Amino acid sequence: MATTAKKTTVRKTPAKKDAAKELKDLFEDGLKDIYWAEKALVKALPKMHKNATNEKLKNAIVQHLKETEGHVSRLEECFKSMGKKAQAKKCDAMQGLLDEADSILKETEPGTVRDAGIIAASQKVEHYEIATYGTLAAFAKVLKEKVALKNLLATLEEEKQCDKSLTKLADTNLNVKAK
Repeated sequence: MATTAKKTTVRKTPAKKDAAKELKDLFEDGLKDIYWAEKALVKALPKMHKNATNEKLKNAIVQHLKETEGHVSRLEECFKSMGKKAQAKKCDAMQGLLDEADSILKETEPGTVRDAGIIAASQKVEHYEIATYGTLAAFAKVLKEKVALKNLLATLEEEKQCDKSLTKLADTNLNVKAK
């Protein structure tokens, strides 16, 4: 059975005037993006903490807040090592993830179901950060930005560990209790 698909015209997206022309430009844009994301997360985590009820989850959020503050400092060091001023550029992806997390809080009753939702939202954030730091580390390696590479890889490992910890917390019985 043959299917026919409607033909659509796909056009190339024109580049903005300030579009990245080289990998270094794309790298710097990525750093600005994740810098904004980490700073936004520093503001969002206390709300997650306040809404969590499970003590282990609350402790994990406190731990991640401390790490996130360190991520902000590492990113500032990356900018400095490149002779640039640390600059944040709104990260639409992180804004969307944080908006979704806020919706989860509003759409769940306090208790284990909300805690499961907080973990789910947190893991989406972690996965975004893991993808971003992995990509930026690959760029830093090619660009021979050694200080940035060291900092990005250190943060990448912390993000992976946080994701594992959240999975363990959810799997140890929190999700079952939320059932």
